[in-house]
Amino acid sequence: MTAPSPTHWHAQTVEDSLQRLDSGPTGLDADEAERRLASFGPNRLPERAGPGPLKRFLLQFHNLLIYVLLASTLVTLALGEWLDSAVIFGVVLINAVVGFIQEGKAESAMRAIQKLLTLDSRVKRSGEVRQVPAEDLVPGDLVLLEAGDRVPADLRLVETRDLRIEEAALTGESVPADKTSRPVTADASLGDRHSMAYSGTLVSAGSGVGLVVATAGETELGRISHLLGSVEQLQTPLLADMARFARQLTLIILVLAAATFIFGILLRGYSADDMLMAAVGLAVAAIPEGLPAVLTIILALGVQRMARRSSIIRRLPAVESLGAVTVVCSDKTGTLTRNEMTVQRVYTAARRYEISGVGYAPEGDVSPSGDLAHDLHELARAGLLANSASLCEVDNRWCITGDPTEAALLTLAGKLQLDSSDEALRQPRVDAIPFSSERRYLASLHRDEKGQGVIYLVGAPERLLEVCDQQWRDAAAEPLDPRIWDDVLEEGAAAGLRMIGLARRVVGSGQHELDHADLDNGFVLLGLVGMMDPPREEAILAIEDCHSAGIHVKMITGDHATTAAAIAERLGLPSGTPLTGADLDDLSDTELDALLRETSVFARTSPSHKLRLVERLQAIGERVAMTGDGVNDSPALKRADIGIAMGIKGTEAAKEAAQMVLADDNFATIAHAVEEGRTVYDNLRKSILFILPTNGAQAFVLLTAILLGLTLPITPLQILWVNMITAVTLALALAFEPAEDDLMARPPRDPKAPLLSGELLWLILLVSVLLTLASLGLFIHSQQLGWSMEASRTLAVNALVFGEIGYLFSSRRLNGPARFGIRDNPMVWAMVGLMVLLQLGFTYVPALQSLFGTRGLRLEGWGWCLATAVATCAVVEADKWLRHYIASKRRPPLT
Repeated sequence: MTAPSPTHWHAQTVEDSLQRLDSGPTGLDADEAERRLASFGPNRLPERAGPGPLKRFLLQFHNLLIYVLLASTLVTLALGEWLDSAVIFGVVLINAVVGFIQEGKAESAMRAIQKLLTLDSRVKRSGEVRQVPAEDLVPGDLVLLEAGDRVPADLRLVETRDLRIEEAALTGESVPADKTSRPVTADASLGDRHSMAYSGTLVSAGSGVGLVVATAGETELGRISHLLGSVEQLQTPLLADMARFARQLTLIILVLAAATFIFGILLRGYSADDMLMAAVGLAVAAIPEGLPAVLTIILALGVQRMARRSSIIRRLPAVESLGAVTVVCSDKTGTLTRNEMTVQRVYTAARRYEISGVGYAPEGDVSPSGDLAHDLHELARAGLLANSASLCEVDNRWCITGDPTEAALLTLAGKLQLDSSDEALRQPRVDAIPFSSERRYLASLHRDEKGQGVIYLVGAPERLLEVCDQQWRDAAAEPLDPRIWDDVLEEGAAAGLRMIGLARRVVGSGQHELDHADLDNGFVLLGLVGMMDPPREEAILAIEDCHSAGIHVKMITGDHATTAAAIAERLGLPSGTPLTGADLDDLSDTELDALLRETSVFARTSPSHKLRLVERLQAIGERVAMTGDGVNDSPALKRADIGIAMGIKGTEAAKEAAQMVLADDNFATIAHAVEEGRTVYDNLRKSILFILPTNGAQAFVLLTAILLGLTLPITPLQILWVNMITAVTLALALAFEPAEDDLMARPPRDPKAPLLSGELLWLILLVSVLLTLASLGLFIHSQQLGWSMEASRTLAVNALVFGEIGYLFSSRRLNGPARFGIRDNPMVWAMVGLMVLLQLGFTYVPALQSLFGTRGLRLEGWGWCLATAVATCAVVEADKWLRHYIASKRRPPLT
């Protein structure tokens, strides 16, 4: 059998659905189920294997600069320079191991989604109810659902009894969806398909029977899995910058090495072997071998600092990505809002009350304050008594059991100091009718202190207005005025509130049972309550911080447009007409691109809509961060420049698809992460700006020596020593620099802008020339004084290192003056001390003298090195001051 297209199952009648799948009231027989299982396959999602450990390790070598170093290793090996070859390869291997360890676990979002499938299900086959593994379900099976079950496949509901299903992970709805067996329109969005139960969602109340219409990869969950597997994960801004930088640097190094080789042979008469070693030495000198290690360490430090602020980074390069984003696309439910229904307004016939406080904690104020009117207490009492939910406090956090709407009514009663135990003693419950999605109400029968029966009714306002002929004003009933309530409903809808009505009816003392016929008329309307899943107060401040940092925030939710727009207004998002999923389907890419910059709210969206929005934002040049917590968010989380999942309420699928997890589910943490990301990028640029002049100076020293026909002042092994030691000491100290004062007032950096601007390139050239003059000049001077070759080379290396120490203090601020303080970054002076000790060992320890060809220095040599440090710092600071002075003169005068 071939299953029909699942697109419009929600629009088919129960009879047509059963007929199309050759099923019936008794379900399939065992033989037919076996045939279909062989045809359709097991009901489980296919796994996509990620790269194995070996492949991940080999990928650490996939870098142009590493390729040049490996080629240098082969050249030195061919020339018989075993020690040089071993040291160069050792450096490459250390970098690869560090990268492999820090990369973390591979992509496993598919396995996380698979965990959402239940282990077994209750199925009706041949008229009997059987327990079968969920993976054995086939199209045509009849599955029985009860509260607490996870839906095992996509089901067309055949029977429902007060069935409500929690679909937030799939649709973004903040409250459980009421389900019915009646068909809906073919163009209904995923959240409006009330005749369907989807794989991976959770039954929160009631019971039902569903016809399996899709299994495994054909389910909505399977489509998300397929969508997630086909999504291309973008390179982070940092890796893109570094790749572009590596290509440019590699080209320069290869051209210089080739030119040096040709020049030495043709014009200086050197042998090919000598010039090959010189070319290798030049390549080793120009390549910043320590940069990958410094990059990894800076990112790892950023990860640790972010973890202390509740931001967990799953993939190392992502630590910097937030500093480059221009748009944050956020899910609403549980991210910008608390995912806790809260009564915010109460409307009675006499007045309107504002209720403060958020969440389920029974803490808040009522306005107008003072002696609260009888009408408000009577309404709250009705919500308390006609209630099946419960509240409890666990670890200073209020939690609920039962329906969120009923829990919100309990919280309201708590804010009015009504005690559930006392009220239950005064008016014990006699009977109750649970909430019915078809009748849209719940009711309970109570006996008051006089023995009289009282029915409390809670439900949809439209339904209650049909059965009420009176309204409660203060302490008495009066004839119902529909105009009052029409205005109230209009006001509530405009505010995006979910409206619930409460009513009461007095019955005789002899009534002990409650029937639907008792609820048809004769009620007194106590009032309406308006509730909402409120925005997080800290999210409002975080959005302000994002706006001040030049970052736009957009809400993408599966909730209704009216509710989303009301929440957006409270959050401080720019006002405008929301776009719905249906609108997105009707818009071409060009039309959507034109609306993206001015639209802040996208409602009733599906996973494919969220993914398309992220892709179109990227297409118009935005760097996108996407937050979310549901399975439905996973594809967009993976596609975004950085995906941010919620750690507490987020599904495992969302966490595995994301690069970052918020441990506290707090949108405000994103603002802190942006600051940290920008700090990481700043410090990384400072480190690169510090490392490159060392490589530039070494390359210039070798080039100048070859041009002048001199012996090499620094050997390749000594070059490797300087590159690695300065990188993991002095350059590493810059990783601990605190954020600069204006960091969050800057706009996001332009992703197309080069890693190093023209000014920074000039600074690199200036420092390279200064270090070259000092190192080569002291080498030549010491040779003229009759020093040995080993001592002169040792002096040249130390002059280079001390020049770097002087330059370090200038590098602490890219544009500001040098900083010599200890308190804000004690690592600077600690690393300077360590560097001096290492150079003393390099100069005087016999084993290192033998390995690197060094000799001890006279006291005057150390004096020259110290003078090099002071002169380097002074010249760089003078250059900064001069550039700042020229720039200030070019600015137009203030008017």
